[in-house]
Amino acid sequence: MAAKSYDLIVIGAGPGGYVAAIRAAQLGLKTAVVEREHLGGICLNWGCIPTKALLRSSEVFHLMERAKDFGLKADKVGYDLDAVVKRSRGVAAQLSGGIGHLLKKNKVAVVMGEATIPAKGKVSVKTDKGTEELTAKNIVLATGARARELPGLEADGDLVWTYKHALQPPRMPKKLLVIGSGAIGIEFASFYNTLGADTTVVEVMDRVLPVEDAEISAFAKKAFTKQGMTIMEKAMVKQLDRAKGKVTAHIEVKGKVEKHDFDTVISAVGIVGNVENLGLEALGVKIDRTHVVTDEFCRTGVEGLYAIGDIAGAPWLAHKASHEGVMVAELIAGKHAHPVKPESIAGCTYCQPQVASVGYSEAKAKELGYDIKVGRFPFIGNGKAIALGEPEGLIKTVFDAKTGELLGAHMIGAEVTELIQGYVVGRQLETTEEDLMNTVFPHPTLSEMMHESVLDAYGRVIHM
Repeated sequence: MAAKSYDLIVIGAGPGGYVAAIRAAQLGLKTAVVEREHLGGICLNWGCIPTKALLRSSEVFHLMERAKDFGLKADKVGYDLDAVVKRSRGVAAQLSGGIGHLLKKNKVAVVMGEATIPAKGKVSVKTDKGTEELTAKNIVLATGARARELPGLEADGDLVWTYKHALQPPRMPKKLLVIGSGAIGIEFASFYNTLGADTTVVEVMDRVLPVEDAEISAFAKKAFTKQGMTIMEKAMVKQLDRAKGKVTAHIEVKGKVEKHDFDTVISAVGIVGNVENLGLEALGVKIDRTHVVTDEFCRTGVEGLYAIGDIAGAPWLAHKASHEGVMVAELIAGKHAHPVKPESIAGCTYCQPQVASVGYSEAKAKELGYDIKVGRFPFIGNGKAIALGEPEGLIKTVFDAKTGELLGAHMIGAEVTELIQGYVVGRQLETTEEDLMNTVFPHPTLSEMMHESVLDAYGRVIHM
């Protein structure tokens, strides 16, 4: 059978791949996307979307338990874990089907199967019906990543889980250990802790949520501890002893090993890129610690071969992958593409309380040599936050004292994953402190705290 020819072949239909394919098709490129498992990738099926559905259920449960605080009555509040999971899977399935519709609408050919690149410009796909050969001048790698597993801490789906197991739990944990306090670990810790699990989080770094500003991390630790979590920082799980219904974790803290028993362990110690079995090394693609090395335009150095999203390295975020997909499609189509700037991409963690940030932390700005001004505003000073019953939180802004440039913004509290986009737009438009101070924020809203934080950096705060 003759090979099918395209202008562009995208390998992987996650948030980077399917977006790249759709944008390329919009620009008139004959496009195909190859996917081995699910349209929408890990993010839509096993990551961003289903976890948010779970967390919404735990958030509503938490509010129901607090009904009395709002003058309401809710007796015998409980939950059905199977129903919570079923709703989460239903949300993912609905959106996955929507991706198929979008690809069809944009006339993108979808090939389900396992892809390899036997030579430049060629893709071989092993499908249920045999092998399909495709050719294209341009190929985009969007194969994503999977959970990292450390020796001795491997998941078994019973006592030790990855995020996939945690999304479809065989039972409700009673005593839970979460290894790793990045976004994935903390979100699952927050979900299960809210539903009643006795939760311990072990983090090898010196603070939880280590990529966040130190002040935000400290606030988060205080909030998690208040909720009943045990937080162990500068600690390492050295060994897991598995027995029937029990895991004994050997945790090293300050040079001493402690033994603690749990019935469930969630391992969330990072990700590794899906770079195997594609034929990349033979093509001359450079791979560094399971991630493809690219330039700012996601070019691999091999003519016509690009890499986007998690496979191309940090930050490992769906929205970064999608934006890279658009950029690469426009670059291939001969448009004026703009490179993605990692420091202008927001990071969001949907725990309770939520955490969000963009740009440089206070410490990073100082490290880079900036003379800075820092503003802060607490949720307790905001009328909307108090009315919502969410008075715990903080918004922090960092400015270049010389130019007024917004260097970074860091938030913890209710709905900050929505609020952060205001500062993201500000950074994209190269706004200054004067622009932000002269902007009228609606009242009463949580967004007013963003304004007050800016004012505080320059000694003009009103409500504190």
